Amino acid sequence: MPLYSDDLVEEVRSRSDIVDVISQYVKLHKRGSNYVGLCPFHNEKTGSFTVSASKQMYYCFGCGAGGNVITFLMNYENETFPEVLQELADRAGVELPKQEVSPEAKQQADKRSRLLEVQKEAAKYYYALLRSPRGRQAYEYFHKRELSDETMRKFGLGYSDKYSDDLYRYLKNKGYEDSLLKDSGLVSFDERHGGHDKFWNRAMFPIMDMRGKVIGFGGRVMGEGEPKYLNSPETQIFDKSRNLYALHIAKSTKKPQMLLCEGYMDVIALHQAGFDNAVASLGTAFTTGHASLLKRYTKEVYLTFDSDGAGIKAALRAIPILKEVGLTAKVIHMEPYKDPDEFIKALGAEEFQKRIDNAENSFFFELRVLEQNYDMRDPESKTAFHNEVARRLLGFSEELERENYITATAERYHIGYEQLRRLVNTLGAKGIGAKPQENPTQLKSGMNHKNKREDGNHQAQKLLLTWLVDRPELYEQIRYEVSPEDFTEELYRKVATLIYDQYKKGAVNPAQIISTFSDEEEQRTVAGLFHARLPELTSVQEQEKALRDVIARIRRDSLEAKKEQVDVTSLEDVQRFIEAAKASKR
Repeated sequence: MPLYSDDLVEEVRSRSDIVDVISQYVKLHKRGSNYVGLCPFHNEKTGSFTVSASKQMYYCFGCGAGGNVITFLMNYENETFPEVLQELADRAGVELPKQEVSPEAKQQADKRSRLLEVQKEAAKYYYALLRSPRGRQAYEYFHKRELSDETMRKFGLGYSDKYSDDLYRYLKNKGYEDSLLKDSGLVSFDERHGGHDKFWNRAMFPIMDMRGKVIGFGGRVMGEGEPKYLNSPETQIFDKSRNLYALHIAKSTKKPQMLLCEGYMDVIALHQAGFDNAVASLGTAFTTGHASLLKRYTKEVYLTFDSDGAGIKAALRAIPILKEVGLTAKVIHMEPYKDPDEFIKALGAEEFQKRIDNAENSFFFELRVLEQNYDMRDPESKTAFHNEVARRLLGFSEELERENYITATAERYHIGYEQLRRLVNTLGAKGIGAKPQENPTQLKSGMNHKNKREDGNHQAQKLLLTWLVDRPELYEQIRYEVSPEDFTEELYRKVATLIYDQYKKGAVNPAQIISTFSDEEEQRTVAGLFHARLPELTSVQEQEKALRDVIARIRRDSLEAKKEQVDVTSLEDVQRFIEAAKASKR
């Protein structure tokens, strides 16, 4: 049973103007009857993100993202449907009914609350232990790393005792049961030793969620021992791919970019030096989830990874992930120092700010690393490098951006501009792009080949659905010639049925139609059905002919589909098909 009735969802949606809401996240410009801006879901220089006040929908002609105000907030804020609905209801002054929670849901909520309690108790214990005689070694370690007492307090730094069951016994005395402690990730159990701590004899770094609640820990071993760094396992409250270290602080920064680091100490050192925009992934590889999380708070991410081989590889992995979600990536160079922590200690905050100001464009960073694989004194190797550079330049789908990078690259590597441009265009014509296996090469038109190959049947059906939404006066004419059953695609047929039903009741409401689909991919597809690129028709005669052609195509394709389904051994089936064929010729 759904949490809220369709009528209530529609009331909240209809009272939440999509232009007002999206304007808080995307800079929109009025263009005709619509609003246009840069798409927040992919990287683009020319706005293809369209918001329709009349349809109460958004659609990106570049990446296909689309939906209504609810789906926008779910995707942009990475929130659940109930969270978004509550947020919109609060804005609109609509009171949502209190939901009866099932015993299972209440049990899960209670357990989550208890897990947060356990993490908080552990953080308080580690914090106190660091400041006791037993935590002297860890306290001296932090001071040796030049952290002030204020910084240690701000980040809640602590110490886990050298006894392997110290925290376990403390939490048991607090009344927490073994099953909960096991699920917290703080305690492990075996038949021989019983309960023992996940962390012991380590300097402790509490990990907090966006609300500042402790959800896990990182620990650095004191003295010898492996692994050097250890992190909490994933639990019901701790998802490494959806959290970043210190983001609960960095999200409030006034600085224009986020600094992405590799380790906790780098983040803390930068914050202490005044760079409150530093974050780090939680002992795992940087993911699209992390990038999407950062996009909620910034448009630019500067990589401050270690200057060694591993750091360079990590930067090369992170750059395409950041670009994929539409973030600008730059690389800060730490040489001759290994990481931000060493750099700050040696040269201070002012010099680090200069490195930020002179951060390297991520594309040229990639080329600089790539160049190391080629012998630029050898003509054959140098030619191979230039070909690889040209292939990578094809990764820029928009002509203006691509031209700008061709110019800059030609200057940087002393290549003739026309020569490089011809090489890029030659490779593009051959279908050789930056990632040909994933994205068809996009050249001057800005349209990719996949879209061009869309068959006429689907295009005709999309055009008719868009016309039905954009031009209500056509419905009375169309409904006698095309029925929802004539749409051969199941999803298209469902949408057509909903449109026809809405017209019978009064007026069409495309944003409400989107709400009837729960699958995100279906919502994107439906939004696309209402945003087919309409042909530019100037005269009434041209418009009428285009409509007749589309209707004829749909009816013909519908008849062909029915023909394939006819059971020739069934007289009833054959008779039905003959009647349908006669009707299609009227």
